Amino acid sequence: MDINSIILFEDEILLVVNKPGGLMVEPDRNGHSNLLQEVKKFLKQKTGVECYVQHLHRLDRPVSGIVLFTKNRDHLRNLSEQFAERKVKKYYKALTTNVPAIAEGELIHWHRKEKKKAVLYTEQIEFTELAKLQYKTTRLSEKYVEWNIQLETGKYHQIRAQLASVGCPIVGDVLYGSSTEYKPDCIALHAYQLEFHHPINHEEITMIAPVKF
Repeated sequence: MDINSIILFEDEILLVVNKPGGLMVEPDRNGHSNLLQEVKKFLKQKTGVECYVQHLHRLDRPVSGIVLFTKNRDHLRNLSEQFAERKVKKYYKALTTNVPAIAEGELIHWHRKEKKKAVLYTEQIEFTELAKLQYKTTRLSEKYVEWNIQLETGKYHQIRAQLASVGCPIVGDVLYGSSTEYKPDCIALHAYQLEFHHPINHEEITMIAPVKF
């Protein structure tokens, strides 16, 4: 993989890349190719030595978009805390064929992971956590609707499950009910904007990875 072609930003501390759909972020038991492995390989070729690098968050394998890495262990805690304290703003774009009953608003559920799928509830029950997002939809054509989403909580398969819960599974997402074909091993969900603060100078950084579905 040509990591150079997907780098959005790099300095001595940070590396931000635009992950292609179909690629895992981190290694799994089956030894599939993954983004972390490719980034490590890229940095070793660039510097000639093994480099420390760690991702701060994950995207599902079929999802494309922005992934933030740190190249400095000393700043891992600061960046991790920004995510844990919900100081990082995450925006996504998605494509569906169905139109929601309400064109703009918020989705709030109680979320629980069961095996390899997210299950949502309208009321809090045991072992559930709050799942919340803001959205605005635009009809692109007779067939497709685009969703602009601000993710307020980051739960397992959250966007995929919440859109499906209102009758709008993401294009290509067979797991959550889509019958519309998309690119192989991908779904029409893209992490297009990430806002966070630089761990050294504390300036706000806004990264954007445009997408055309």
